[in-house]
Amino acid sequence: MATHYSDNIVRPEPQAVDVASPFVIRKISLSDLTDALRLGWEDFKAMPSHAIVICVIYPVLGLVLFRMVLGYSVLPLLFPLAAGFTLIGPFAALGLYELSRRRERGEEAAAWDAVHVLRAPSFGAMLELGTLLLVLFIVWIATADAIYIAAFGNTPAASIPDFATRVLTTPQGWSLIIVGCGVGFLFAVVALCVSVVSFPLMLDRHATALDAIRTSLRAVMKNPLAMAAWGLIVAVLLVIGSLPFFVGLAVVLPVLGHATWHLYRKVVEPDPNPPREQPRPPTGHRYAADFPASLFPWSRERK
Repeated sequence: MATHYSDNIVRPEPQAVDVASPFVIRKISLSDLTDALRLGWEDFKAMPSHAIVICVIYPVLGLVLFRMVLGYSVLPLLFPLAAGFTLIGPFAALGLYELSRRRERGEEAAAWDAVHVLRAPSFGAMLELGTLLLVLFIVWIATADAIYIAAFGNTPAASIPDFATRVLTTPQGWSLIIVGCGVGFLFAVVALCVSVVSFPLMLDRHATALDAIRTSLRAVMKNPLAMAAWGLIVAVLLVIGSLPFFVGLAVVLPVLGHATWHLYRKVVEPDPNPPREQPRPPTGHRYAADFPASLFPWSRERK
């Protein structure tokens, strides 16, 4: 016999699983960008020495590596290298995010405290996204090299004046500038969209790489004007810092790194229920009596 069900029975509505993101995005203004830069500058002034050490090493190593691989033909890639820092900069600034985070909490923020980022629960996710940005950087350099070869062939520039004359006074040079800047702009937009708040979010909220990318995309979609202005600010500051043989990056990169942390704070709502972290043991001088005797077996032999 068929069983008849009453139409008055209330049936549960289907529930969406994991559709809503736990990360709430705020609407920000251009004044928030200037405030983030101001706070980044204050962090840099409070912690200048190790910021310079962290941020000068990888540009120098990058230049040395490209010089070894490409020889004198690295000259046409100097500008693409400088522009490429916008692609890998968010990952390279991990230690700076940690320093700003610690200073924000009133904790000790010395040089070696930057390495605490290696202990972050989401460090594996940071490496995943960092690898993606590194691949994007390598593809950009290869693309820029291909654009230069298409314009001038495989003959390297004999000197800096010869290179400048080629680029600034010939039709091929102007074509190189227009096409190169256009393609570089597309690479920069991709990097900005996937990483503008991703790394600080993973450090602060222990998010996965996919969740961080989604949150970053939502932040760009909700604040298109502010994020476009932020990308322009980053590009202009990097160009200015790169002009005197990349020396200015020693200041520009740490300021931008610290400012990115403060931008993240303005864009993403803080966690209403932050996890409790284990208190860190105080750092100070330890004496031999404070260590277990098993570390000094010869001390038992003397007794």
